[in-house]
Amino acid sequence: MKALWDYFRNLDRRIFYGVLLAVVLLFPLVVRNDYWISTWVLFGIWAILGLSLNIIVGYAGLFQLGHAAFWAVGAYTTAILNIYLKVPILVCLPISALVAAFFAVLIARPILHLRGDYLCIVTIGFGEIVRLFLYNDPFKITGGVNGLRGIARPSIFGLEISTPTAYYYYVLFFVIITILAMQRLENSRLGRAWNYIREDEMAAEAMGIDTVKYKLLAFAIGAAWAGVAGNIYASRYTVIAPETFSFWNSVVMFCIVVLGGTGSIPGVFVGTLGMILLPEVLRSILSSILEWRLLVFGIAMVIMMIFRPEGLWPHRRYRLELRQEETPSS
Repeated sequence: MKALWDYFRNLDRRIFYGVLLAVVLLFPLVVRNDYWISTWVLFGIWAILGLSLNIIVGYAGLFQLGHAAFWAVGAYTTAILNIYLKVPILVCLPISALVAAFFAVLIARPILHLRGDYLCIVTIGFGEIVRLFLYNDPFKITGGVNGLRGIARPSIFGLEISTPTAYYYYVLFFVIITILAMQRLENSRLGRAWNYIREDEMAAEAMGIDTVKYKLLAFAIGAAWAGVAGNIYASRYTVIAPETFSFWNSVVMFCIVVLGGTGSIPGVFVGTLGMILLPEVLRSILSSILEWRLLVFGIAMVIMMIFRPEGLWPHRRYRLELRQEETPSS
């Protein structure tokens, strides 16, 4: 087993990712099963959500447990603009991202002095406020408990994206764009500033880094990407309701990032496989066990924190640290 792992680890990354991309592109053409194609569409949406939260938790090191609120803002912005004002879905996409980013800055600015558990608790409260606002519908535009239905599908050059296969490639496009954007962010000056803040905020501030500005940017960019995921989700299912954006889904996003490996882009996909795809695969086989999924996820988190705190696919900085520890000093 170790020899097989060493083989894949030493394999040229370009070959590995090239084969992986070919498999992903050909999957719906080979499988031709709408159920599994739709399942992978859902996987892609959750992967985008995980990558968006990874900016806040993994890069900047800020505990955030209300991320479903920004997802909801993006989805409801799309639904309201499309249903009431007939704005096309693709036009709603950047608007949803900007509105989600605006709310992130509005909420995050007064609480950025908080750290650790205190920041986490406040973000939980914000998520619940958004959910209750959608339930109560004070302005009579969110549909209350029933939500909103009749959201249009996106169309490109007059061609409506409606079939599972078309949506598969539509979501895949955004997943690839998100990966490329995350890589550029990670290796940019902004990404290095987040890294310094995550490792030692006081030292970063002493070196001249405007920690408030960079933490606000982390919230804004992460929320904007969650808004994009909300737009895709709303147009895919054409109906949204407040229970979709519950605290439990914020926990799932957080688990995706932590289980996969904070700050790791491949780790987010591994975490999404475990938290989204695996329960769907086992739904018909182990339906009785899935009723205990909260307990299973809790036990998995505890085991991961004890035996592999860096995650299933840790960021390369953790792998380098582990190799240095394993290498005997001369």
